[in-house]
Amino acid sequence: MPASPSSSAMSPGLIVLVLSLLLGLQPIATDLYLPALPALTSGFGAPMSQAQLTLTALLLCFGLSQLVWGPLSDRYGRRPVLLVGMSGFVAASIGSTFAPSMEHLIVWRAMQGAAMGAGVMCARAIVRDLYAPAEGARVMSKGLTGLGVIACAASPTGGLLSDLFGWRVSLMALAVFGALTLLVVAWRFEETLAQKNPRALAPSTLWGNWLQIARHPTFWAFALLSTASYGGLFTFLAASSFVFIRVLGLSTTAYGVVMFSMSLVYILGTFLCRELLPRLGLRRTVAVAGAMTLTAGTSMGVLGLMGVQNTWAILVPFWLFMLAHGVHQPCGQSGAVGPFPQAAGAASALSGFLSMATAFAMGGWLGVSLAGIGQGRGSVLPLTNGLWFWSVLIALVAWTLVQRHGEAHSAPQRVTAPAR
Repeated sequence: MPASPSSSAMSPGLIVLVLSLLLGLQPIATDLYLPALPALTSGFGAPMSQAQLTLTALLLCFGLSQLVWGPLSDRYGRRPVLLVGMSGFVAASIGSTFAPSMEHLIVWRAMQGAAMGAGVMCARAIVRDLYAPAEGARVMSKGLTGLGVIACAASPTGGLLSDLFGWRVSLMALAVFGALTLLVVAWRFEETLAQKNPRALAPSTLWGNWLQIARHPTFWAFALLSTASYGGLFTFLAASSFVFIRVLGLSTTAYGVVMFSMSLVYILGTFLCRELLPRLGLRRTVAVAGAMTLTAGTSMGVLGLMGVQNTWAILVPFWLFMLAHGVHQPCGQSGAVGPFPQAAGAASALSGFLSMATAFAMGGWLGVSLAGIGQGRGSVLPLTNGLWFWSVLIALVAWTLVQRHGEAHSAPQRVTAPAR
């Protein structure tokens, strides 16, 4: 049985702080450097498609690495995996700062993503270690509120650092955040895995657990919900700096403010999640958020097709998208690992991999679609059409799969048991 919150030596506040820092690695690694991405691209004299690889390579390795970190954390525990992963994140961040070429930067960013996978994967598993599934969504929403606070600071800080000191200082800020997270983990974090599985890395156990997870309809319902919602967010992250700065003419500092507002609305969404869950229940909460998402994506898509190209035509609908995103992510991330208390690391890893593989594929499409911006043929359509697509997909998952299989959210699924 997973430990209860009261059996952990860590206080609830410390648990939320650790979750916030670990989950915050992802927006720090993306949002903080996004304002500097156009300047970085020009500084290296690189094409737009290559610049996109600094983001997509990070996310692909982030997703793949979780498939390794997950079973490792089930075997050895969350703490040693976190210490190794955070050390690697700091080292890769320093390497990125001093990269002599775009090719070197892409390699360092890939290594950074692989190390980051340990932190984010363990955060989701820690919630399952300490809390029952029903409570897990509320606790995850608190951690994601912390992520939102970090994201609020990340983009304005990145824009300001890039304007004042250059893009390399923005990348160095990632190393500082990673070092702070490593310090907190090393100093205060205590192991949350009550019973390590000595056979977690055995091939038969690995395949058995993967198959059990992959066959569970509740896993797919919630994993696809969080994957589609992250697909929409990634579309905005990957395209917005070029659209807002190159097409709509915003400064990097103003773009940082735009990203700040996006993160602030996301925080409100996590509070909305905690308000709706006890009143409406899980399935109805997700259904309401699905309606919000579809309204946001359709509004943005229609305005884009009508030729309305200004900041507010994108930003206002995206605020509604992010409000719903603050509901979908805690429900999706906790729901995907909920049925697997003895293999939370593996379930978290597979869910994370799906999100990052989707982001990598979307990044490839955006790299081609945005190429015209670098040649003076600016358009908001790659951004608005992409978000419209994801909004429709999110609503379909929220209204079908989650409604059919969400009731199994709190029913643990038997997986390969640890040796006695």
